[in-house]
Amino acid sequence: MFVKKIILVLSIMLLTTVSSSAKSSYRSGYVSVSHLHKVFKRVKRSSNVSQHALSKAFNYYEKNRYKKHLSPHYIAIADYTKRATTKRLYIINLHSGRVYRHLVAHGKNSGAMGGRVWSASNRMNSFKTPTGFFKVGRREGLTSKRYKYLGIEGLEWKNRNAKKREILLHTAKYVRWGGRSGGCFAIVPQDRKRVFSRLKTALLYSYTGR
Repeated sequence: MFVKKIILVLSIMLLTTVSSSAKSSYRSGYVSVSHLHKVFKRVKRSSNVSQHALSKAFNYYEKNRYKKHLSPHYIAIADYTKRATTKRLYIINLHSGRVYRHLVAHGKNSGAMGGRVWSASNRMNSFKTPTGFFKVGRREGLTSKRYKYLGIEGLEWKNRNAKKREILLHTAKYVRWGGRSGGCFAIVPQDRKRVFSRLKTALLYSYTGR
């Protein structure tokens, strides 16, 4: 009887250890909350990204990074309060606080060529930029127009139609001169490797100031 109790206790201890190990392994790449706060303050001081967008993105990431299985390395903000001719896609390294900036297009019915986003929507066939929080996919693909892309998943009720609308993060030459997309997050082809490698499974926040 005594031996059975010892075996039972050892079994429970082993299961607890394995469970803790698996949990630790899953979360091993994530920075601590205190480090996230330091990175937030660093980016706030050194970058011209909208501070309101930055605050909302970090807050959402802190609360949802484990539940949504978001990348432990990067988050991105498409700051559509800025003109399309400026590098308004901000990719933030959550370990170092370094910010990488790239051009990103908006939907053709969301604003003028080279301008800002004045109107956003998640409706089908609206050809407008959707807003809110998204998760970038990990599989690369090729569209019928030969654009290389990563899929996008809407994380909120208001952008739940992102997959149905086929909203993507894709390459397109027209981004260089402030051209517009059908609602997708389009980047210049030369940025593909750097952007795609950093944003797979990452949080992407589309911000229009509204």
